[in-house]
This record gives sequence, C-alpha cells and structure tokens, in this order.
Amino acid sequence: MKNMPNTFKKDVIVGLSAKEKYLSSKYFYDDEGSRIFKEIMEMAEYYLSDCEYEILATQADKIFESLAFDQPFNIIELGAGDGAKTFKLLEFLLSKGVNFDYIPIDISQEAMNMLSQQLQKNLPSLKIKPAVGDYFEVLGQLKKTNKHQSLLLFLGGNIGNYPKEEAFRLMDLFNQSMKAGDKLLMGIDLQKNPQVIYQAYSDPHGITKRFNLNLLKRMNRELGANFNLNEFDFYCYYNPRNGELLSYLVSLSDQEVRLANTDFSFHFAKDELIWTEQSKKYSFKEIDMLAKHSGFEVSHRFMDSKRYFTDSLFVKK
Repeated sequence: MKNMPNTFKKDVIVGLSAKEKYLSSKYFYDDEGSRIFKEIMEMAEYYLSDCEYEILATQADKIFESLAFDQPFNIIELGAGDGAKTFKLLEFLLSKGVNFDYIPIDISQEAMNMLSQQLQKNLPSLKIKPAVGDYFEVLGQLKKTNKHQSLLLFLGGNIGNYPKEEAFRLMDLFNQSMKAGDKLLMGIDLQKNPQVIYQAYSDPHGITKRFNLNLLKRMNRELGANFNLNEFDFYCYYNPRNGELLSYLVSLSDQEVRLANTDFSFHFAKDELIWTEQSKKYSFKEIDMLAKHSGFEVSHRFMDSKRYFTDSLFVKK
C-alpha cells in the first residue's frame, strides 16, 4: 500500500506517546508476521483454525444453500492469507458447477502470490482475481465496477481484534461497501471455558511471543527504530466476564527507544506495558447486537461440533 510507511509511523508515534502505550495489531501482518501467524494457526492449542476448517469443510453445502444466489456472484475474502480456511468451500462450489469469481484481498503481496500459485495448481478451474491493499479501498472500487451480488468472507475470528466501538465502525464500513442483498460470512470465536481460550494465546511454544516481537522488528526495519528485542517479553490474560483476551509486550528494563530521522524518542520504564492486541470472544446476544447496530440481520449460524466457534451469515437489510 502506497501510504503504509507514513501511516505506520504516525500510528506508532501516537500509540507510543499515549499515557498507556499501545500498538495497532493490524501492523502484525507484514510478510514475516503472516508466516509466523501461519505457525500459530497450526498449533494444537489454537483451536480456532480447526473449528472453522471443520465448519467450512463439512457444511459447505448448507452455507451455499443459505446464500440463495441465483446468478453468478463474487466471493470476496478479506485477509485471505494462505487460503487454507476457504479451500474446502471453494472446492465444493466448483464441484457443483457454481459460477462465481473468487477475489481474495490481503495486505501481504507475498501471501497473495503464494495463494494464487497454490489455487491455480489445486483448483485450476477457479476464476481468481487477487487484490493487494486496504480492504475498503478495494471494496469501494469493486462496488463501483461490479454488477454481481457478493459474499464477503471475514473469517478466523478477526472481528475479535476490534474494541467494541471499532467493531461497530468496521461493520458500518462493511455495510456501506455492500449492495442490497449482499451477504457477509463472518468467523466469530465464542465464549467458552476460560482455560481453553487462555491456552490458545499463552502458548508454551513461544510462537505468539515471536509474533508480537516481530512488530518491534518491523519498526526497526521500516521506521529506523532501535528496539532491543531481548529487552521485551510477552504477556496475556483473559477476562471471562467480558470475553476479552488482552495481549501485551512488557519492557524488561528502563530503556529509551528512538525513531530515525525524527525528533521522537520513547521512554519505557521497567515492567511498563505496550498493549498490542485484543481478542474478543462473543456471546450470541452480542453477535445479534453487532448485527442490529450496523444494519444487518443474522440469518444463519454455522457451528463446529464443540460449539467453540461460529461462522455466522449477516444479510444486509
């Protein structure tokens, strides 16, 4: 994205200048971050991937029936990554001779290149039109030029990364980017045994820590920061009362970090926190509130066998 470096720098300066320091989790996903997140999804403790894969693999027929599209349509996947989540759904639709275009969108060029190569090899009849860039810039262009109905995919529980008001704004943006009759299939992690949730994020393998530290590495590389990665640790906790899991980087010493070619430097006290991510777990009531607030209604809920996760279908009113 053309403006990413300047936006990245601005967001970092604002976040690290705040009284309670924070960094936006959207910057986790450079090429290296995308690779590390793939490792996270393959962990046994990270149940979200397996649950959603089960839904899409075993209920593809029901998902297609729920769309009730009787004309060619688009499947637009936001944050497609390596495409593993969607493969079984695409495979099923092709096997039934369904006429659709697949438009994956991701901020990682490397991820899009790999996805295109894999799908051309494994699903050669798939009509794929990958796009690299900001979700809503691409969606805005598609809304102007595309005449077909669309199914938007926002999978993986990513809605949980947005605080409440931001989640409402995101859903409003989805609504504005969609035409009447378009639909949104969204992956949402559900509230459950707190221990199951905690183990998925505070993993014993250190992969989630590496994922968070990679953000500091990215800042060093792209913004000329001088973070010493050995001077930061990772911590998270889950609050089952509100369904929020919060992740932090912890400063292990009293230290100063500078950004090259700027007048900005940031002091970190020993044990000071940088908030990096929220992973919200939803109740069904909260999902319905999210839909109602943003001009959607939930027409179908597809669940895994453990009832840990839902892919819910939102219909634009």
